[in-house]
Amino acid sequence: MRKSDRLFQLVNLVRIHQPITAEALAERIGVSVRTIYRYIDDLSLSGIPLYGTTGIGYALDEGFELPPLTLNADERDALVLGVEMLGTCAGAELRAAARSLLVKILAALPASAREPSLANVRALRVRPADEEQRNLDTLRRLIQQGRAVQFAYLSLAGEASQRTVFPLGLFYWGGKWTVGSWCTQRRAYRDFRVERMHSLQAQPEGLELEGQFNLQAYMQFQAAQWAARGH
Repeated sequence: MRKSDRLFQLVNLVRIHQPITAEALAERIGVSVRTIYRYIDDLSLSGIPLYGTTGIGYALDEGFELPPLTLNADERDALVLGVEMLGTCAGAELRAAARSLLVKILAALPASAREPSLANVRALRVRPADEEQRNLDTLRRLIQQGRAVQFAYLSLAGEASQRTVFPLGLFYWGGKWTVGSWCTQRRAYRDFRVERMHSLQAQPEGLELEGQFNLQAYMQFQAAQWAARGH
């Protein structure tokens, strides 16, 4: 990666995560802390309003905006492909958002790169919208609202059950979606295949999830499970 690209990445990281320490910046960019200090000096001399607070980290003056983003050919292909892929597998709401975003991205590209059908790396839709994709919209809204959902579930072993869970996050596994959840019956984190969930019903807003059971705790639980299995 060129130094100019690292400098841009550094400014963007500070803008998103401020305040952020030199150690955290070094880890994310893949350079030494000493190099981060040199980069900070270079950026300050060039007029970027970076400032540091001892024991807290670096931040940008309020109101600072990055210059327009410039993408190379590979980055442009990756961004367009990623948005196009989302448009083939997500729920209707995110598919619509992906189409809108793709229009905005293409409008900002050079005229020679605005026609995605000319790209040699494509994401093609292989099936129509179905119950799974409709469920994705419902689950996504309930995650945003912090609400529980009740549904019928058919396990891979063919066992049918009724579940009430708090959905915490949706995860795409290259063809299959799962929802990470806190199961109110089992009092434990559980994963469910979205295409095996049926008859989803949002639960009343009065049913609340205890604060310690959240997406971060779920991710930590999953990491521990994977480590225990030797992954």
